[in-house]
Amino acid sequence: MSLTAIVYLSPDLIARATELASALKVACFDACHLSGAKDKIIERHLSSRLGCERPTVLILDATGLRLQLFGQVQGAIRADFHGPSVTYRRKRGGGRGQMLAKAVGLKHGQCPTVLDCTAGLGRDAFVLASLGCVVTLLERDPVVHALLADGFQQARAQAIAELDIILARMSLESADAHAYLKHAQARPDVIYLDPMFPERHKSALVKKEMQVLQGLIGPDADADELLSAALGLAQQRVVVKRPRIAPNLAHRTPSYVLEGKSNRYDIFLV
Repeated sequence: MSLTAIVYLSPDLIARATELASALKVACFDACHLSGAKDKIIERHLSSRLGCERPTVLILDATGLRLQLFGQVQGAIRADFHGPSVTYRRKRGGGRGQMLAKAVGLKHGQCPTVLDCTAGLGRDAFVLASLGCVVTLLERDPVVHALLADGFQQARAQAIAELDIILARMSLESADAHAYLKHAQARPDVIYLDPMFPERHKSALVKKEMQVLQGLIGPDADADELLSAALGLAQQRVVVKRPRIAPNLAHRTPSYVLEGKSNRYDIFLV
């Protein structure tokens, strides 16, 4: 699966769409006359113009940037840092009692610096930042990086003071984690890894976002080497998020494990 095109639905977005299409080296299409149309109508129009069925496109409109896999996954994928579900988790998600918070060592008032080497859609990084951590997000896939950058832009546009404080603790880098770790000037307290893992369950059981990212990015075949590099740089610990029944990354035994219903956190103390 690969990105087919950038599509914009408002004439005000021509410049931004053109710049993004140039950066991603894909075609840019004007679909302003379809603004507000249902996905099926947009799909038929784009399939005809692009000469392919089930196109994979980035759609840019007044609400921001979204990834759409027509005919493959229902709905669109976006990096969301201000919507209802994100806000609910931020306010009522369990605070430092969450397993993620425990995994990175958020206790006794400590707020470690965190390097998230596999940012994805940024959800875990946002949770950690909302709990006081300063988080650097690395994302090497240009499409996912574009979604993240737009997510930050849309969240800042809300002009919510509490949200702005959280976003100020987050910084996004377009970088390959291996190269970044090799040349890093500062040592973070915690390095967080959530590598893409080949899903073994039926596709119906896989979350929509995971289906999209797996198809677009594929599994992180170099995750084993990334763990070794992370252990050489982190000051306090390396945290690896895994499916609950997945084998240990690089076949290394962690210092201890926090296990949930579907995922677990392998903690390697440095």
